[in-house]
Amino acid sequence: MDEIPSSETGLSHKSLSHSAQRANAIIAGLGIGVIVIVAVSLLLGRYPIDPLQAIGMLANCIFPIDQTWTDQQATLFFNVRLPRILLALMVGCCLSVAGAAYQGTFQNPLVSPDILGASQGAAFGAAVAILAGFTTIMVSVSAFCFALITVLLVLLISSRAKGNHMMVVVLAGVMVSSLFQAGVSYAKLVADPTDELADITYWLMGSLTGAKMGQIEMIFPILLAGCIVLFALRWRINILTMGDDEASTMGVNARAIRIIVIIAATFVTAACVCVTGMIGWVGLVIPHLCRMLIGADYRKLIPASMLMGAGFLLVVDDIARLATTAEIPIGILTAFVGAPFFLYLITRKKKI
Repeated sequence: MDEIPSSETGLSHKSLSHSAQRANAIIAGLGIGVIVIVAVSLLLGRYPIDPLQAIGMLANCIFPIDQTWTDQQATLFFNVRLPRILLALMVGCCLSVAGAAYQGTFQNPLVSPDILGASQGAAFGAAVAILAGFTTIMVSVSAFCFALITVLLVLLISSRAKGNHMMVVVLAGVMVSSLFQAGVSYAKLVADPTDELADITYWLMGSLTGAKMGQIEMIFPILLAGCIVLFALRWRINILTMGDDEASTMGVNARAIRIIVIIAATFVTAACVCVTGMIGWVGLVIPHLCRMLIGADYRKLIPASMLMGAGFLLVVDDIARLATTAEIPIGILTAFVGAPFFLYLITRKKKI
């Protein structure tokens, strides 16, 4: 067997090292960018807050300092602006990482977090809860439960069907999602036009308005656990993209890993949607942008998607609450960004 020349081997290692350094630099840049966006977002709003006042209010949580802000400013800062920013960061991060994980697991670059019907199931659960007159918290709980039920139903159906397993899962997700979408349409038909219909429609458009610390505390453990699992399995998702046969030769149980990834991504998606409503395109667009920047290595793609998703959704939410006097639902703005990008993806000649 001919030996690989040492010069070529050295060149290959040098190229890989340069690529890794470039990816790490981009991830670090994304992290710095998120910090800057958060700092700016804390100051923006209908009632601007001075940077020194914002720093003082945050510092006062750790140690007492002289108050240079009013009680109204403190209430606005801690009860309205800060929870909304935290929720935007969490939801953007989690929808992006769920989308990236699904795309690797299903070996399909056009898969999004709602491919298994979690979003439509959550929408149906929320619509039923709104028709029943439940509180906001119970609407979120109902949406979360129905999202999980939908995915479980999809997995149960796909386990009994014959043929290509991954294709069957996707088709089952489309069919079950359509059923729940029909259920949402019926709920809108029978809803009270003066009250319930408006609530259902607004929920379906997605929004971070009314974010509360209670909601964040409710979903944070689920989001944290799901993100930790996906982050820990990021190199195994790399192997899943090669196919089950390759995974088996490398000693990886592809079926078990795929199930774990689907469960973690589903819980993350369900927890996000149950609080914010339906926010589309984030889980499809952001992973592709990250691939363009750092490549398809999931060891780098997962953290990059987390950071870029968090920053992206926070910027979009800033636009939603500042662009007009009447706040624009964030789901509308993400669709304005996502749909043109999707068209670009399917029409570009160069393969991603």
